[in-house]
Amino acid sequence: MDQLLSIEAFVRVAETGNFARAAKQLCVTRSVVTHRIQQLEAFIKAPLFHRSTRHVRLSEIGTNYYRECADMVAGFNALTEQMRDQRAKPVGKLRVQMLPGFAINHFGKLLAEFTTLYPDIELDVIVNDRVVDPIEEGFDIAFQMFAPQAEALIERKLFSVRRLFLATPGYLELNGVPKHPEDLLNHCIALYEGYPTRNRWHFHHCSGVIELSLPGHIRSNSVHLLRDYALTGEALVCLPTLVASPDLLSGRMVPLLTDYPLTSFNFSAVFPATQRNALKVRTLIDFLVERMADDPFWDKPLLEKGWIR
Repeated sequence: MDQLLSIEAFVRVAETGNFARAAKQLCVTRSVVTHRIQQLEAFIKAPLFHRSTRHVRLSEIGTNYYRECADMVAGFNALTEQMRDQRAKPVGKLRVQMLPGFAINHFGKLLAEFTTLYPDIELDVIVNDRVVDPIEEGFDIAFQMFAPQAEALIERKLFSVRRLFLATPGYLELNGVPKHPEDLLNHCIALYEGYPTRNRWHFHHCSGVIELSLPGHIRSNSVHLLRDYALTGEALVCLPTLVASPDLLSGRMVPLLTDYPLTSFNFSAVFPATQRNALKVRTLIDFLVERMADDPFWDKPLLEKGWIR
């Protein structure tokens, strides 16, 4: 038995919860993965998984064993990558999932700079609003607002996602300006449905936190669609500043309830623990963290005007 191959197969099955997905990631057949797990279980003389026709989950022994094995596989992969090139030249393909709010209008310029610096890294960027499990779906990194839901995933923050309610001057002239969060209940509102807090809205004020449930006359998973809809003057909208900043600075939209800032979210890189030492993964994340080290460029003029905090 090749213990390292068997341990790697065990870690992949533990993380994906599926023999077939683990086999696909390892580029071997399912029977090979099954055989390696069986050999490992025979070697340690204990079952590592509870199996059924539909589910695979770790046994108690398997849970404890996984913690050590995941670190060992990650360390070995990192060492192997470094030894292949003592100059630590990042190479290979990166499969990345990214929210449209950041991908559109922002990531393109960063991507051009990154590929110039690291021409041997090939990127496959999938843009959508879905919350994905990078392990299950085969992504090296998922850029998202939701915190990782499994211990096998690591989160690293890139920047804060600030949000504002806003509307066109024409809409406000016809419908009035909301002065208090509860005034929103009397307006037509367009809302993004993908925030982690779902339908709960938390406004911060010196008097405390105001929590509201807003109905949302229009809902969408596209902040760009909501921006375009609000620009027609038909509704108020809540948008992240990374999308709304140009319209606010041009005067096409007016910020609302700036004395009642909304809870912000972290926009983070989420990736498998086994990838934390992978050079190509670390290179992309470090590059983006460095570019976002201060407040993002789209927020700086809004902070200067006191529209956000």
